[in-house]
Amino acid sequence: MAWMARRTLTQLASGLAILAAVALTGSLVVTGQAARLDQRQQAALSALDDFGAMASKLPADTSMDASAMTEGDAAYMSAFLSAFQDGPTQNVTTLEQTCRTGQGGAGVRFIRAPVGKPAGLLALETARAERLTRLGDGVFLIRLEAGQLCLTRSVDVIVVKRPIGSLSVIVGRVVDPAGVAWRWAVLAVALTGALILVSGLTAALFARQRLTSAIAEVSTVLDRAALGDFSRRAPDVAVAPELTQLSSQVNRTLDRLEELLSWLRDSADQLAHDFRTPLARASARLDRLMETEDPVERKRLGEAAGRDIAEITRAMNEAMALRDGEAWLFESVRLDVLAEAAVELYQPIADIRDIRIVAEGEPVSVLGVRSLLQRAVANLVDNAVKFSPDGGVVTLRAWDCDEGPCLSVGDQGPGMSGSQPSMPRAKDSHGMGLAFVRAILRRHGGRMTIDDARPGAIVTARFSR
Repeated sequence: MAWMARRTLTQLASGLAILAAVALTGSLVVTGQAARLDQRQQAALSALDDFGAMASKLPADTSMDASAMTEGDAAYMSAFLSAFQDGPTQNVTTLEQTCRTGQGGAGVRFIRAPVGKPAGLLALETARAERLTRLGDGVFLIRLEAGQLCLTRSVDVIVVKRPIGSLSVIVGRVVDPAGVAWRWAVLAVALTGALILVSGLTAALFARQRLTSAIAEVSTVLDRAALGDFSRRAPDVAVAPELTQLSSQVNRTLDRLEELLSWLRDSADQLAHDFRTPLARASARLDRLMETEDPVERKRLGEAAGRDIAEITRAMNEAMALRDGEAWLFESVRLDVLAEAAVELYQPIADIRDIRIVAEGEPVSVLGVRSLLQRAVANLVDNAVKFSPDGGVVTLRAWDCDEGPCLSVGDQGPGMSGSQPSMPRAKDSHGMGLAFVRAILRRHGGRMTIDDARPGAIVTARFSR
């Protein structure tokens, strides 16, 4: 189980790392595209400004007619325009700086007249151009490979290709491939990604340790339960909230197992207790039956032994019915009537020690299984008679208490502070069969309390409304 948990957490951490990597890659791609578009727009605006400034600086009296233009005119205008290649403002970056550092912003020019030699960078005319209609009319993107502008570096250039009279003019600006915005964006995304990865891995490691510890505790509890120790329970929420439902289910199962084992143990004790007296009577009567010669006495002893055996059979059949659930018929049961029946059943036994059993109280009913409740009351009375001194009084009382129907059995024995080592009167072991009574009350939604009567003890069965 722990291995599966570790494997699952490892897969979770790996999945988080992959998702973070995908998210980072996507963020970088989107950010890069946005930064690249921004740099191109900046270069296009600068190139358009340069083109407008060059056109505005041509003398008004200059002839731009191709048919009337001479080589001298062409050379003059080319030189004139080249003198203003820096545009309206001085460039921050020169071509030498661009080739050395790769920084953008440097201006490039090319001018071709109908006659004479062209002036400027010829590659601007010959290189493959990509039209960028979104940035303006006559705006293109040109990729200048190494050796065309810079010896060891390739650059992207945004150019404006438009005629000025009979002149073909190309004005461009080198695009900054890694602007300040792009660098800050990359740094921010990288830091965010690193934080996400570290946080995810830390959380996965913590969850793995916590879950492994919780599973180990649950396993320990189950191992101890397998050995018969039901004193420990699985942690509910303190160690691993993810296991709350599992821990609760394990604890409910352990509670049920402990209850069933207690029921089985107490049922065995109760059956042995119920069988002991009729078996002893039947055995004694059968011995006397073998010894006597009187036909009348033999008949009486035989009938009495038969009743004892019938009582044993009845108790066995009742136990089997209880085990199979055949007697679990809920009905309205009068607690005061059960008390009176217990008095009638146990008074002949109590008379041997001059113990008086008294039933008092008021009519009060509870919804339950009559046979189980009869056994519970009989156990309480049998226990009280056993611990009462000779000549004592056992009092049964049925009444409607604050929380619901109640029935108490009080005796005048040693009580909660009794000193008889062979007859412990602790809260969890008030004689034989009290655990059996407690289990019956639990199945009826009730509980059992034991109070010191000074002298004696009072055992009360309390039922909820």
